Amino acid sequence: MRVVDVNEFYSPTGGGVRTYIDRKIGIMNDLGHELILLAPGVEERIEDRPGGGRVHFVRSPKLPFDSNYGLFWDREAVTALLDHYDPDVVECSSPWRPAWFVGEWQGRALKSFFMHNDNMAAYAQRWFEGVARHERIERAFGWYTRYMARFLDKYDCVVTNGPALAKRLRARGLRIDAAMPLGIERGHFSPALRDGHVRRALLRQCGLGEDGLLLLGLGRHHPEKRWPMVIDAAERAGATLPVGLILLGQGVDTDRMKRRIAGSPHIRLFKPIYDRARLARIMASCDALIHGSEAEPFGLVASEAMASGLPLIVPDSGGCAEVADPRCAELYRPRDALSCADAIARLRARDPAQLRAAAVAAAGRVRTDRDHTVDLMAYYEAALALKQRKAA
Repeated sequence: MRVVDVNEFYSPTGGGVRTYIDRKIGIMNDLGHELILLAPGVEERIEDRPGGGRVHFVRSPKLPFDSNYGLFWDREAVTALLDHYDPDVVECSSPWRPAWFVGEWQGRALKSFFMHNDNMAAYAQRWFEGVARHERIERAFGWYTRYMARFLDKYDCVVTNGPALAKRLRARGLRIDAAMPLGIERGHFSPALRDGHVRRALLRQCGLGEDGLLLLGLGRHHPEKRWPMVIDAAERAGATLPVGLILLGQGVDTDRMKRRIAGSPHIRLFKPIYDRARLARIMASCDALIHGSEAEPFGLVASEAMASGLPLIVPDSGGCAEVADPRCAELYRPRDALSCADAIARLRARDPAQLRAAAVAAAGRVRTDRDHTVDLMAYYEAALALKQRKAA
């Protein structure tokens, strides 16, 4: 099959969606399929990938508040490329203009809306959380759910990237046809990469000795990730326990985070690490991954940490909670620094040998990106065959 993905969330500078797509192109090649990605870009250009597949950047305006991303604006530019590539399946994931461009396109392809995120949770719930209760915010933004329902009616199937997002959207009355949990490139990560020298060096940078608990926060610096809450929790726990926190990432909140941790003796902020081998060694050498976002639709970072043999400290709702193994994880109430600090203390109090054994065992059970792609292609093949039978 040829699949064309119209995707506003693919950034040339990195991010989870880019990691997912780049791997998916290669896996689909191996499986005998082809993936062509249409992504916004500063100029019109094509990146052909070895073995097949390509990324076709469409000249588009940048997102006003994050120049790493762009916006599809020209309907004709997108639909002309769909006509040109004539896919068997076309995927779309943006709920804005592209949702209508693709939904109203009159090609022969199976049209799939693939849900990567939840704007209600990432934005509305966060903006107004100090003003109104969760349920009231949901009701106030019911117009957005109704808006989504209108364009989803134009698609043959609606797919999410995992059960957390499927549950959330179905609870709002939206149609979800399938949940296809993502996976990771597990071969990059392993508990065997744990390096005592690396761990000790990182603890020293946090002003702690070998008996410290080394927490890793990994991800872009954006309000939805709730890093200030994670920092508060680490400081609370660190008031009575030797807790160090290293934060790897960058983004719109980087300067604010630098100001926030200034003077914190046991918290350090580092730039992103793009060398996968180096990142995997650092991950395996920490003692636990800590994450703050309950709006995470699927826990890719949590899965990578688990594959590295790390226990998790994550909110009790959202994608990270869905992948967490209770034998090597501690959950806490979302948006609650005190609850998060308690989770840090509970993890610290566990038997180290038992916790390590459980985390190493969990590493071998982490779902791979190949598992995800095989399942997704099988679903599309069945859905396409049904569409063709109905049209005959």
